[in-house]
Parts: sequence; structure tokens; C-alpha cells
Amino acid sequence: MDRPQLISAAGRLSRWSVRARSTVAAAVMVTLGIGVASAAMLFVLYHTLQRSTQAAAQTRAGQLVEQMRTDGPAELDPGLLGTDGQVALIQVLDDRGAVQLASAGAPKSAVASVVVPPGQTVTLGRIQLAGDRGDLWVTARGAATPAGPVTVLVGGDREPVETTVATVGLMLAISGPLVVALVAWATYFLVGRALRPVERIRARVDTISTEQLDERVPVPPTGDEIAHLAQTMNNMLTRLQAGHAAQRRFISDVSHELRSPLSAISTALELAHNRPDMLDAELVDESLIPETRRMRDLVDDLLLLARADEHELTIRADNVDLDDIIATEKARLQSNPRLTVRARIGAARVSGDRRQLTRMVRNLVDNAARHAHSTVELVCERVRDSAVIRIADDGPGIPADQRERVFERFVRLDAARTRDAGGSGLGLAIVAEIVAAHHGTVSIGDSGGGACVTVTLPADTDSYAPAEDIR
Repeated sequence: MDRPQLISAAGRLSRWSVRARSTVAAAVMVTLGIGVASAAMLFVLYHTLQRSTQAAAQTRAGQLVEQMRTDGPAELDPGLLGTDGQVALIQVLDDRGAVQLASAGAPKSAVASVVVPPGQTVTLGRIQLAGDRGDLWVTARGAATPAGPVTVLVGGDREPVETTVATVGLMLAISGPLVVALVAWATYFLVGRALRPVERIRARVDTISTEQLDERVPVPPTGDEIAHLAQTMNNMLTRLQAGHAAQRRFISDVSHELRSPLSAISTALELAHNRPDMLDAELVDESLIPETRRMRDLVDDLLLLARADEHELTIRADNVDLDDIIATEKARLQSNPRLTVRARIGAARVSGDRRQLTRMVRNLVDNAARHAHSTVELVCERVRDSAVIRIADDGPGIPADQRERVFERFVRLDAARTRDAGGSGLGLAIVAEIVAAHHGTVSIGDSGGGACVTVTLPADTDSYAPAEDIR
């Protein structure tokens, strides 16, 4: 079979069902196994029976030679000339090759013209008598008798051996196909039964749509690989449901966040269109520009999170001094008259994207300033091989069961806050993405009743200045 035919045959086989392919494979393998085992068994059986027959012939020849050492052929025990199921022929030849004694039914002439010296044994091999009178394995042995040297020929019968092997072969030929058929039926039945849960899983998955992600596939109670597959499918559906719900919530939140600035801008533009005299610097400064900036910042935040979701958040390998960033944020906070700023800034350098790290710190500082009653504390230090930033406030704090949730998108723990007070709900989500992109960790703890956000990043250098307390 050439290559195109092989490819065509393989293509046809690939379109068969798993059940059919498994059945055919099992039948072929069992057929090959039975064929090889049967051939080996017949081979061993034949050679075992052959050796047994030849051994019986050699034993009879030895008995004849032993008796004729003291007695001549004429005084030989007639029982030693009898034949049985293995010994089919006995002839005693004189030194000229003439037959002196023979078993009943043996030919009058010698079956082999051979003279063997006393004390030697010659295996003549297979000899077939004329007229289908027998097929023998003949052994010749020389003997010294009182009447002179003789040669004893003893023939082992091949016919019983061949009959036995043929009978066994016929039984194997009949039972082999039955065994193959039984194995094929059992394989077809068992594979079909094993795949029945898979079919139920497939049918259930086929009915699940995006509107029915709360459904689950049936898990068989067997605890086997199919049960594990069903459990994995259910875990996947759970993740898809959570992702789908998050996506819908995300779209709703984005729509809500964009609606407010767009409504404000639209209202101002309609007012300016109907009353051109109302389009003055106050309207532009107090409505159009702030709302436009807010919408631009929100779109920038969404683009950053989208790049993070696609693992395309660009990280440049710059040497960034976190202490400089913290010092800049400290100076910015001190311009707020209602806040007291405490800082402990030590040298800490990391490798990363300066713009993103600055944005991360600013988001944390703005979040602390937004919730603080009166005090914000900034800490930057080197702890062994890590650069650590801690930003704390004396505000209401964050409940322990909500500290992981605040890093999700559009999460505001106080639903009654206005958008100006609570932000867009993306600040801490952006912080988490930037920290993760820099192979760091971020966590939230307590700080005298308020919240303390700790960011740990891999440090870039061993050199750092002593800590400086600034009040």
C-alpha cells in the first residue's frame, strides 16, 4: 500500500467513533496475540512429542542391546519386540544388513542400509516407508552378541505426534475466533458503557448558553477519570460564570461611570447652544474641563487594565528610586491644609517602569488622603532584598473580609459616597496590576483604626541611605 492509500485509510479510521476504534483495536490485538501464542504452543507441543517419541525409541534400543550382550538374537525376549503408541518398528540386522528379527508388521527388508559398530548410536532421522505404511524417526544402535555383531533399528511413530498437533491446532482454530468475537463484544459493550457518562456530559454542555452558566454537568459517582473530567468541566463553568458576571458588571460600571461626565458635558453644550451668552469661562472651568478630565482619566485607566488583562502591560527596566517618588508625594500632600503628613523615607531602588510606579504610589496616596480624618503616614525603606512602601491613614479602615475585594474593579465599600469622594473604583485595581507586573505583592492591614497598604517589590541595589524622619 503506497503513501496516499495509507493516508486515506488513516483518514477513514479517524472518522470512526471511539467505541468502534477501540473494538477493532482490541479485536486485532487479541487476534495477533492468539495467533502468536497458538503458533508457539503448537511448535513447542510438536517438538516435545517428537523428543518423547525419539527418547522412547532410544530406550527400547538400549534394552534390546543390553539383553543381546548375553543372549543371542534367537533367545531374545519376545516382549521387547512388541510395538506401542510410540515405538512402531523394530529390526535386528546382522553384519551384512540382513534382517534377523523384526517386530510384527515390520517390512521384510531393512528400512535403512546401515551397519553400526557395537557401542555406538546413530540417529537416522525421518524415514517414510513405502506405500504409506508409516512415517518414522529411526534410531540405529550397534550391539555385540554371542552370535556376532548386530545393528538394532527402532522407529518412533510420527503419525500420533502429527495427529495430536493437528487436533490441537483445529481446536485453537475453532476457539480463537470465538475468543476474538467475545473480546470484541465485551470491548464494544464496556467502552459504550464507560462513554455513556461522557455522552451525558456532552449533551448537557450542548444545552448550556451564556444565559445558563449556572447549570452544571452531571458528575458520575465512580471517582474515575470521567468523574474528574466532569468536575473539571464544572470548575470551568464556575470560572466562566464568574468571568461572565464580572464582564457584565464591568460593562455596567463603565457605562455608569461614563454616563455622568458625558451627561454633564452634554448639558453644558446644550445650554451653550441654546444660550450662547451662558458659555463663559466659569462654565468651562467648573463643568466642561473637570468632566472632560475625569472621563479622560477613566478611559486611560480602562486602557491600562485592558492591557494588563492581555498581559501586554509594558514594563521598562529603569532604575527607579522609590524614595524620590514618596518624597514628591509627601510634598504634594503637604499642600492640603486639612492633613498632617508624617513620613519616614529611606533609600530604596527597584527596577521597573517609573511612570507606572509613580502612578501606583499616587493612587495609594490619593486613596489614603481621601479616607483620612487628619493624618497620612508615608514609609519607604529597604528590608533585606525588598523595597517596602507603607501608606497609612487614620480613616475608618477596611473590614478584614473586604481587604481582597477592594482590589477588584469598580469596588466602593461605601455605596453612599459621591463619585468625587469615592473615585472611580479603579485606583486600587490599577495598583494591584502594576505591582503584579513588577513581581511584587500588595496587602492591606490596620493602622491605628485606619488602613495601611503595604507594597513589597524586589530591590535593585544593596546601597541605601539611613532612614530620615520627617514630620
